[in-house]
Amino acid sequence: MKNILIVNSSISGEQGQSNQLIENFLQALTTEATVTRLDLNQQQLPHLAMSEIGAWMTPASDRTPEQAEVAALSDTSIAQVQAADVILVGVPMYNFGVPSQLKAWFDRIARAGITFKYTETGPVGLLEDKPVVFFATRGGIYKDLPHDSQTPFLKAFFNFIGLKNLHFVYAEGLNMGAESAQAALTAAKAQIGDLTSQLAA
Repeated sequence: MKNILIVNSSISGEQGQSNQLIENFLQALTTEATVTRLDLNQQQLPHLAMSEIGAWMTPASDRTPEQAEVAALSDTSIAQVQAADVILVGVPMYNFGVPSQLKAWFDRIARAGITFKYTETGPVGLLEDKPVVFFATRGGIYKDLPHDSQTPFLKAFFNFIGLKNLHFVYAEGLNMGAESAQAALTAAKAQIGDLTSQLAA
């Protein structure tokens, strides 16, 4: 485990449970690693616009300064993903979905011809596979239930760009009383311990 990319999306900052679980993961590591941190609340990405897509489709040598600036949002995001050996993504549940700032990041790493392509037999992901760990924190209970809209979406999206070695750490029932929250966090930390050992092997 050499290079770790951390993507935080909790609007609660350091108090966010997904952020704290990621820190637990780092503390549980028994090997040294270089860590790149991306806090999507501190480094906010705008909603995707056609002008930005147009910049992607313009050869780099022909881009205006404005196009080069907006294209760099995607170029930098993709380069960070490509350079990482492991990606840790904090995914709190907001109104049954992923945080909008996280979706904005997804929109920057899905690039036709760079992270995926369409073929006669369907889409093909172009990213080199690597472990991606999602720290899914929820106020209620959703895992394996119809209302869990996050997990199928995350699997579909990351598989689409070539990342299939996916792991999920769930902490649910966090708003269902102190006892429920403590039990969920204890179970998540135990899973983190097993996962760090597995990924370091």
